[in-house]
Amino acid sequence: MHRHRSASDNTQELLLTLGHLVDQALENIRLQRARAEMGLALQQHMLPAELPDFPGIRIGARYSPSQDGLAVGGDFYDAFSMRDGVAGITIGDVQGHGVEAAAFMGEARASLRALASVTVDPGKVLACANDLLISLGGDLFTTCCLLSVAPESGELSVARAGHVPIVWGTDDGDSGISQDDGGVPLGILRGQRYPVSRRRLLRPGYLVLLTDGVVEGPSYPMDEGLAAVSELVGAADAADPGDLAARLIQVADLTGHEDDAAVLVVRYDGPPGATGRDGA
Repeated sequence: MHRHRSASDNTQELLLTLGHLVDQALENIRLQRARAEMGLALQQHMLPAELPDFPGIRIGARYSPSQDGLAVGGDFYDAFSMRDGVAGITIGDVQGHGVEAAAFMGEARASLRALASVTVDPGKVLACANDLLISLGGDLFTTCCLLSVAPESGELSVARAGHVPIVWGTDDGDSGISQDDGGVPLGILRGQRYPVSRRRLLRPGYLVLLTDGVVEGPSYPMDEGLAAVSELVGAADAADPGDLAARLIQVADLTGHEDDAAVLVVRYDGPPGATGRDGA
């Protein structure tokens, strides 16, 4: 004999189905958060615990994860000695999020460090790093800015791979955004060449390297973010580079950034007795 289903039976079945779907959704959220926390831990472990100082050069950095805490990316920065006492300073931003992006960030940072021990030319370093990352396989890529500074002479060389421009400022209140040529991000096309901009730092001041999470948000154009950073750098009063980096990372909060954000500040005290325009 066929029994008719009651309204209460249908309601109970619907509630059970909804409960099952809710459990699945919560489990997915837990897995996503655990993956993000793992990626964040991996990323922070790979970032340098301390940044070296060089004669007349001090460096400070700050990092801020994305505001929702889940979109862990692959922002990185580093500083190291190159040949002949030259300071190598770099920052980058890996495309994508999660554990894979953090792991690729480690590969990129290690590649740059190793290649920078062979040549002080940042363009050659980026070109070799690009080919090396492609040879490792995978489908991720990273933007990057690499500069070398000779502390005694103030000679500065800059190469960019699709990265945010450098912001500069001097102790007498000048500031601006560098217009260095660049190439494509690392890890996309083999055999790329990266032009190098060369100039001499003549006045004490700052070079600020940052990722786009600092200066760009859903309703905040990059031009406005760069202008805000430039204004802050121009008003800096020979602050400790770590303190200035902490002030600058707050610009990211204004953008409502959905990506992680990193700032690296290079404080250059200038060669003894130097005057004139730094041209950064």
